[in-house]
Amino acid sequence: MPDSGYFALFLVGLLGGTHCVGMCGGIVGALSMGASARWSMHLAYNAGRILSYGTAGAIAGALGAASLGLEGQIPVRLLLYLLANLMLVALGLYLLGVTRTLAFTERFGQHLWQRIQPLTRRFIPARRVAQAFPLGVLWGWLPCGLVYSALASALTAGSAAQGAGLMLAFGLGTLPNLLLAGIVLARLNEFVRRPAVRYLSGLLVLGFGLYGLFGLMRLLH
Repeated sequence: MPDSGYFALFLVGLLGGTHCVGMCGGIVGALSMGASARWSMHLAYNAGRILSYGTAGAIAGALGAASLGLEGQIPVRLLLYLLANLMLVALGLYLLGVTRTLAFTERFGQHLWQRIQPLTRRFIPARRVAQAFPLGVLWGWLPCGLVYSALASALTAGSAAQGAGLMLAFGLGTLPNLLLAGIVLARLNEFVRRPAVRYLSGLLVLGFGLYGLFGLMRLLH
């Protein structure tokens, strides 16, 4: 995955902010109620959430790297590269508002989430940083089409460290919207909802995916 992949996933996290607020907005809003140190609470929650993204990225990167050690690794490498760029194309189309089909990917994580979700009740309502951080760690495993699509790119990273880096870039992209959703008026959220901004960003992410697919076609030829 080229360095542009980090920027592409950051954009996906940033411009997919309305989806993130929809998934985590309830928890983020609850952190603002009755919390004396709101900034620390929100930062702790989001630090835990992004840590989980990085952990998932490291796992995906390690699995992708391990698969390249299998016999016939070139076809495996091409398959992973194809999957990653197809997901970038899907993310670009999502940002453009062309499709909402990413929701089907959320079904894959339902079984894991059914085991994790009961653990979150121990930290709700979160009134201290010591509660907000583990709540974020657990909530980071919530089934999310955007997260799973980003993980497809982490599979091609080539190592656990690079896979974690890609998912950290994605997580940092989601950070502004969730902080604003819980603390201040969502001016940035309004900005990223503007059709022109979403259109340009969608085209950019779509371009990253198409560029990768064209590169794959040249390699096959």
